[in-house]
Amino acid sequence: MEKTNYIQGTGRRKEAVAQVRLLSGSGTIIINGVTYEDIYTRPQHRRMIMRPLQVTDNADKYNVTVKVAGGGISGQSGAISHGIARALVKADENLRPILRREGLLTRDSRVKERKKPGLKRARKAPQYTKR
Repeated sequence: MEKTNYIQGTGRRKEAVAQVRLLSGSGTIIINGVTYEDIYTRPQHRRMIMRPLQVTDNADKYNVTVKVAGGGISGQSGAISHGIARALVKADENLRPILRREGLLTRDSRVKERKKPGLKRARKAPQYTKR
């Protein structure tokens, strides 16, 4: 059994965690065993996933395989983008300033705020009645 060489990067956003592997190839992106076009139908999610590869001109140099779990499609596509960016930096350290400038290496720390006691949601207060 021969060992294949790949570069791994982990991306996170909201509740989603993506384990990304870059292999040298033609540019196919497989997410959880399915092509990314089949899972992510919205163009903004597809653009978000492709952005690190397009910014660094590596869209046709790597095959990307991803295992992603948790969150919704928006959080997952952000996590995949973050993971691809981190893996690209491992592959070539010279790409770091480009990805940093585009904000692709920064982990988006915004998560859902917890519900507070006495409120209906995190910030929504019960309706005020004067009488």
